[in-house]
Amino acid sequence: MRAVSFTKMQGLGNDFLVIDGPIDLDPEEVRSLCDRRFGVGGDGILAVTRADPIRMDYWNADGSRAEMCGNGLRCVAKYAYDRGWAPDRNFAIRTPVGERGVRVLEDGVEVEIGRPIVVGQTTIGDERYHLIDVGNPHAVVLVDDPSRVDVGSIGPRVEKDPQFPRGTNVEFATVNDGGVTMRVWERGVGETTACGTGMVAAAFLATKTHELEGVIPVHVPGGHGEVGLRDGVAWLRGPVEYSFRGSVGER
Repeated sequence: MRAVSFTKMQGLGNDFLVIDGPIDLDPEEVRSLCDRRFGVGGDGILAVTRADPIRMDYWNADGSRAEMCGNGLRCVAKYAYDRGWAPDRNFAIRTPVGERGVRVLEDGVEVEIGRPIVVGQTTIGDERYHLIDVGNPHAVVLVDDPSRVDVGSIGPRVEKDPQFPRGTNVEFATVNDGGVTMRVWERGVGETTACGTGMVAAAFLATKTHELEGVIPVHVPGGHGEVGLRDGVAWLRGPVEYSFRGSVGER
């Protein structure tokens, strides 16, 4: 493996290796770096390129490229701002699905995810899944209690169902007390403590099925964030933290 310097960051436990770009990583390099036993460990890799606007590229832990990563975008925003790459706390980042606005706050980071779209519904097994696009695909099912769902068994079956040729993220959510509680099986990663775009998808569904409005608290195993819809555009807010810095590979 080539020598790679990285910064480990996490948002709600959704953890990433952040690398200065531009860089082109092959799938095996990504899998090796993200391996939690033989590598550094992470849900994915973020490459941040200093440009105008700043550019973000993302790989899932299995080496596949992804269109969007909500918590990853929040980490990239803080990373770029803390290095003085941004003119102020409000700036834009170019992602594979277009430019997104970001805002670095004292207590977290808020990012523009985009306009959620309900694509349709489908039945898999005995459950009805709501298909929602937020720049990447999601299948959201409403359940009584996410903690009782066998995510490790159901998640991969839904992710790789033949009707999703490129796979899908899968959310198991319940709506209560004006907010959403959920667990997620992330495409190309597995069950994660949080998924930013998944939080947006579940919150957006709650506005349709339970008529929730305003800023919606979303609780995940890694903590909680907030999703707000402004003129149809979803914004995700939550904490971001640095874990450590290091390097791997040839010396």
